[in-house]
Order: sequence, then structure tokens, then C-alpha cells
Amino acid sequence: PNAMGGREVGGLANQLAAHMRFDRPEDLDRLRRFWGAPNLATRPGLKAVELFEAVREGRVKALWIIATNPADSMPRAGLVREALGACPFVVVSDCWPTDTTALAHLVLPAAGWGEKDGTVTNSERCISRQRPFRAPPGEARPDWWVLAEVARRMGFGDAFSWESPAAVFREHAALSAFENDGARTFDIGALVSLSDAEYDTLAPRRWPLPAGGAAGGRLFARGGFPMPDGRAHLLPTPWRPLASKPDKAFPLLLNTGRMRDQWHTMTRTGLSPRLMAHAAAPTVSLSPRDAARIGVGEGGMVRLATPHGEAMLRAAISPAQQPGEVFVPMHWTDAFAASGPVGRLVGAATDPVSGQPELKATPARAEAAPVHWRGLLLHRRAIRPEGVHWSRVPVGAGNALELTGTEALPPGAALGVFAARLLDAPEGVEWLELADPARGCWRFAVLLEGRVEACLFLAAGEAGAGLPQGAALAALLEGEVTVAARGALLAGRITGGAAPTADRAVCACFGVGLAALRAAILDRRLTTTEAVGAAIGAGSNCGSCLAEIREILRDLHANAAAA
Repeated sequence: PNAMGGREVGGLANQLAAHMRFDRPEDLDRLRRFWGAPNLATRPGLKAVELFEAVREGRVKALWIIATNPADSMPRAGLVREALGACPFVVVSDCWPTDTTALAHLVLPAAGWGEKDGTVTNSERCISRQRPFRAPPGEARPDWWVLAEVARRMGFGDAFSWESPAAVFREHAALSAFENDGARTFDIGALVSLSDAEYDTLAPRRWPLPAGGAAGGRLFARGGFPMPDGRAHLLPTPWRPLASKPDKAFPLLLNTGRMRDQWHTMTRTGLSPRLMAHAAAPTVSLSPRDAARIGVGEGGMVRLATPHGEAMLRAAISPAQQPGEVFVPMHWTDAFAASGPVGRLVGAATDPVSGQPELKATPARAEAAPVHWRGLLLHRRAIRPEGVHWSRVPVGAGNALELTGTEALPPGAALGVFAARLLDAPEGVEWLELADPARGCWRFAVLLEGRVEACLFLAAGEAGAGLPQGAALAALLEGEVTVAARGALLAGRITGGAAPTADRAVCACFGVGLAALRAAILDRRLTTTEAVGAAIGAGSNCGSCLAEIREILRDLHANAAAA
């Protein structure tokens, strides 16, 4: 799915394919005749928020969800999950597991991004071929094949007789040109007769591409808007206030959005240790003034509540954050953090025309939560501990989970029971333990056939002093542990040396960490992002880290000038 291409094929509830419209009878008639479909829908369907309200109320009884994860991505995600749980029949086509596939009656295994063959359209109307770089695993199939196969088994084989993505594209192009005399801007009729070989080698092309006409170019440079009079029509949109304003109970505004290195609900990007190295956990960003008001420091715990739900998050204090507002990224889900999706906290007020939810302005309240201990759990499996705050990142042969306790650790023998529950080890494991109550330090490990199955490091106090860093210890889950090395294991060391430390990633492309970047800037007296890129590579490839590099440059040089 992609935004522009999805609209071109009618992938919105209020649009028909090829940019045709429900409110034009001639468009409905044209589609009926082109497809031989007398029972074509004659009115728009339900937009996303409306759809799940209808499911929850029992007005929609069957749902087929393709390539999206609404159990996490939708506002009021808790109600969306209730709706999915109550729906009599839910089908999900996706790479699984996701929080949505967990609620499905039937999962159809779907090809992922790098396994698909087709086209995408970007925001400048450029159609580009997307070619797979690997085969789909197991029984996974492309979405077009799944849709066609279901249609065939329902008795509509003649209408869904495609044998390749090229055949689908030719029909798409033919519809765009069907009875199109220039009134419809979207026209790629010049591509109707592409052979399979020509489709395979198709170079990027910008529409419109009418058969026998001028290709691409700048739209509307000389007018010719798709209106009866050929002129652009500007519609007044009166200002409306927020659906819900901050008040004494909820004095802040919760803003949600994207952050670099992650995509949507992390069903794919969350599996990459390199992409997770930049931000290992969801945080709530506060201005220094708001952080001081609620009494929380950097890395402290914040209980964030809205009228729709609450979550526990680590604090990230930034002077760039607008006072009176807090920001939480939208990517993390139940699979990666105890806080779950921030969508559970977000209201579902929508724009009356587009149906777009008000995702960036939900009244909220923030309170500091006590921190009694911190911990690190390394585990081969992607477990979800109960009763503690946790966040998980993939590392090497397993996973690293950062733990935070808002209640005191249990005393005496109960601590061993608590540790065993967190380690979630199978039967027949070897148990190792080191306790130093005077220093507030406990270490546990379980071995299975000489290999580390899981290890747990606990440190009393808010700072969690002495804890090793998870990414740096990834090698503990690889290879066998000798008897002589077991002391080092409990000490959080890979070998007999000191416990390693991890450097937070800034540039994922070249693996440049924050400490290394700062050292290079100061040692080589670098002053620009171009100089940084030339010296150590950071920022010179995809460019997503350039804004952070500029901020680091500015802060380091400001500190040097002040000194």
C-alpha cells in the first residue's frame, strides 16, 4: 500500500477507482459497464473511525484487513480491539504476528514489502516499479493473488483472471483511459499495451500518460482543472476549535507522530537491531518547565493519562518541546513495550469531510511515578513480562528488555520467585545466582545445555547504578558458557574484562554512536554536517540523522564557546 497509488486504484472508502467519484452518476455507470458489475456500490463506505464503531455496534459482521495493524494504529485502540474481539468473522492478510493478527479468526500469509512485485506512485505522480529482492516465505502470497484466488473460489473467475502483476496493471491502465476525453486527469492509457517484458523493465513515469498525447509535465500550468468550467474552485473551511480542550483535570495536550528509523507500528522495522539502536524505548517528551512542575528527571517514569486511557513511559526532557504539550511516538506496540500503543490514549474526534482523526491534540495529564529499581533481562525469546514496566529490542541471538519497578523488590526468598517469573525459563535448566544486598545488586542466569537461555540483572534505586547495557551484552546469548566463565556471566561481562557499554546510535547507516560522533567533532574541529559526513560518514547516506547531527554540532560548539 502507498498513499498516492492507493487512491488511484480506489483504495479509500469515499473514492472509486481511477479517481472517479460516487457523486457522479456517469462515473458509476462507466464502472458498471467496464467491469460488468451491475451490483456496484453506489455510495461511499465507512471511513476508518466510523468503520470500527460500526463493527463494535454489530452493524459490520465481517472484516478483511489487509496490510495494516489497526489494533495499534487507530485512535482509542482499546475500543478497536474490543470491536475486533466481538466481530463474528475477522480475516487478516499480513506478515504476522501482529496485535491485529492475534484477534483474527483467519490469517492469510501475505508477502512483505521486499517480496512484492508491482508499482508505487509518489507524491509527484511518478509511477515506479517495485521489484522483489527475495521470495515470499512458505505459503505467503502477494495481495493481488489472494484477492483474485478468493474471487475465483466465489465463482468470479472470469473477472479476476490475472496471472501476473503486469496483467493487473494493464487493466488498471485501461480503466484510467476508458471513455476519458481529458475530463479525468488520471490517465495512463499509454501503458495499456505493455507486454510482460516491458512491464518488468518499466522506467519511472509521471502521469498523466494519455495514449497518443503529451506525457507527464506540470499539471494545471495553463488551467484545465477537472471541473465543468475548467477552473479551480476554492472552498472555505471555517476554523474550528479543538474537539476537547485542556482543563484542570487534563492540563496538557498530547501530540503523537513519527520518529526516524521506525515505520508505522514496527511490525518490520522493530525486528532490526540497527534501527532499534537509536531509540530503544518509547518516551514521553516534556519541556524542562513541565518536567520540573511534575518533579521528574531525565529517564524517570511518567504516568500519562487522558480521558481514554493511561500509560507508563520514560521521560525525555527537551528544550525543543513546546511547554504545555507532550509528545509520544506512535510506533511502539504491546510487542515492544509494556506501555502498548499510544493510540489507546488518543481521542477519535474526526474532520467532518476527510474523516482524519485529531491525532495530535488530546488533553492529557502527566504525573511522576516512583522508581524503586531498574533491571536488564536478556532472553532468547520475545517475552512480555507481567507486573513490571518493560521495553524490548532485538539483539543478536535474542532480545534485551529494560525493566523498571514502580514497587519495591520483594524481600528474601520471594525475590528468587520474582526472578524466576521474569526469566520464564523452561524445565530442566541450570540456575545461577549472585546476590549482593548490601550494594542493592542481584544477578540471575539460566542455562540450557550449556547455553544461556536468559539472564537477569537487578539494581535497587532510581538510577539503577551498575547495570550493564543490553545491546552490548548480546554475545552472552551466543555460544556455550564454560564453568570458568560463569562468574563473568553473572558479572555482566562477555569475557574476563570489564562489563561493556553501549553507545547510543545516531547514524544507523554507518553505525556511528553518540560518543564517537562527539569525539570526532571535538577532536577534528568539525563545524558542519558536510564535514562530519566526509570525516566519519555519519549523515552522508539516507540523511535521516542530519537534524540530530546539526543539534549535536550546535550544542557542542555552544558549550565550547561558553567555556
